[in-house]
Amino acid sequence: MIYDLIVIGGGAAGILSAIGAAISYKEQGKPYKIVLLEKNEKLGKKLFITGKGRCNITNACDIEDFFMAVKSNPKFLYSAVYTFSNDSIVELIEKYGTRTKIERGGRVFPVSDHSSDVIKALDKALKDYDIEVRLNTNVKSLIVNDAVISGVRLDNKEALSAKSVVLATGGYSYQSTGSTGDGYRFAKEVGHSVTSLNPSLVPFQTEGDIAARMMGLSLRNVSFKLYNDKKKVYDEQGELLFTHFGLSGPLVLTASTLLDSRLRKAMNEGKLKGVIDLKPALDEKQLDSRLLRDLDKNHNKAFKNSLNDLLPSKMIPVIVELSGIDSEKKSSMVTKEERHNLLKLLKGLDFKITSTRGFEEAIITKGGVNVKEIDPSTMESKLIKGLYFSGELIDLDAVTGGYNLQIAWSTGYLAGYSSAFS
Repeated sequence: MIYDLIVIGGGAAGILSAIGAAISYKEQGKPYKIVLLEKNEKLGKKLFITGKGRCNITNACDIEDFFMAVKSNPKFLYSAVYTFSNDSIVELIEKYGTRTKIERGGRVFPVSDHSSDVIKALDKALKDYDIEVRLNTNVKSLIVNDAVISGVRLDNKEALSAKSVVLATGGYSYQSTGSTGDGYRFAKEVGHSVTSLNPSLVPFQTEGDIAARMMGLSLRNVSFKLYNDKKKVYDEQGELLFTHFGLSGPLVLTASTLLDSRLRKAMNEGKLKGVIDLKPALDEKQLDSRLLRDLDKNHNKAFKNSLNDLLPSKMIPVIVELSGIDSEKKSSMVTKEERHNLLKLLKGLDFKITSTRGFEEAIITKGGVNVKEIDPSTMESKLIKGLYFSGELIDLDAVTGGYNLQIAWSTGYLAGYSSAFS
């Protein structure tokens, strides 16, 4: 038997590749035989854990804003996103029984807050389109003859023949879900190049123990700036989390997407610094007035007991120590110079960033199969006829907020849909 399409990988991109192909064949009035191969015991293992188990399906932003959120090769995505947009994935998932809702920042989630409901909807779609799913099936290599794909070889030495193959194997992030880089190896074996691979949407490790002493403390409405030496390269306001190794939370994860080779070099040289403004809503004059009021209100108390209205309790001992002000000194005795140093600290708590965490903690992989070797209008390889790429495997990445999943949905659908014309 010869399949019309073999899809390798049963995550977001792979499932949409299979569905996209089936829709294309149906539109053309052609019969089809599609198989989805997944090495795990079930589909969508990474989908299941995304959005802390809630599955941030996509972002409800305007399409032009979507491209602004993509950090690597946004123009490459034009055809894919316009072919299968954020509205398209919501429509598909709701068609198969899972209602959605829009939350802060345009993030789209299932109403139930259960990622399993998204997977159930996709599973229903696969069944509705008569797509064969083979679980616990590991692909060993692609079969290529004279620069034309002809099938795949499995670990058990079985060969499956096909007119087209979509690679949807994911990147290196969350390797426990099966994203172990197989797709990069397959791509290289047939002549494709892969750009430098690094963890992205990933926490920062910082020098010293200051962050560790505030481990578990989450801050809202703070500003986080990233500096390469003295040059500011990132400045956003939002949420941040202190951990036993450094900094995490939405602000930090988004900042990590900017780490190109130049900034990674700066980080390795000790030149990358993260700076937190704990009170971005107040300028220095306003904050100084606030400090004066708090110190006056607590004038008979020790300095260490005068900051409860200003800072979280877990942060106070750290800030008191860093300020250099004697913790037992009466608040009324704090000098203007000491108050000025405290103000500077509150507006600029800085951390030297020594590294990022690894792929096991990264949400996505930065880098991938070189987009110059893929036709953006079809996702087909420019080197191997009938071979298509989709999802995180490609050198595409975006900030948090549902954008990376939309890249998977869109490239997956376009790859599958296009394969039906091969």
